[in-house]
Amino acid sequence: MESAGVYFVTARAANQQDLLADDEMKDWFLDKLLSLSGEAGWKLEAWAVLANHYHFIGHSPSTADGAGKSLGLLIRKLHALATMELNRREGTHGRTRLWQNYRETLLTHQRSYLARLHYVHQNAVHHKLVTVGSDWKWCSAADFKKAVSPAWLKTIASFRYDEIAAKDGE
Repeated sequence: MESAGVYFVTARAANQQDLLADDEMKDWFLDKLLSLSGEAGWKLEAWAVLANHYHFIGHSPSTADGAGKSLGLLIRKLHALATMELNRREGTHGRTRLWQNYRETLLTHQRSYLARLHYVHQNAVHHKLVTVGSDWKWCSAADFKKAVSPAWLKTIASFRYDEIAAKDGE
């Protein structure tokens, strides 16, 4: 990560494991994602947590050094805490490598930003978990839908995300 800005971040479980299959674990994970991002100076705009991966769009801290350093620390801490929590819940000890590395993309073009915003909000639909993105409890789509005008919602929905989904291997 080279500069401060708005980033699309994606991370997945190693070997496509459904680490967050349990609804209570998804609740726990989302709570940690939101609290840790705030502590690290990130302002999340959109998020989606599924059983084996998650995405978010976030505004980094204002300095370039702070952006790169804080995202790495945020993700490492989130993954470490999630691994410890999963080990605790499952009565397993010693597992340390449950997550693959994350990937971040600096969003510098409005079209790219809007397509990824639509993608994050529709990720549970894309994976056939719900028919409407705002019905997925572990996604920001419902809050977004309440916060914006119907016209803006329609505009966002007009941006295709198939290339993003293909690139993410989903």
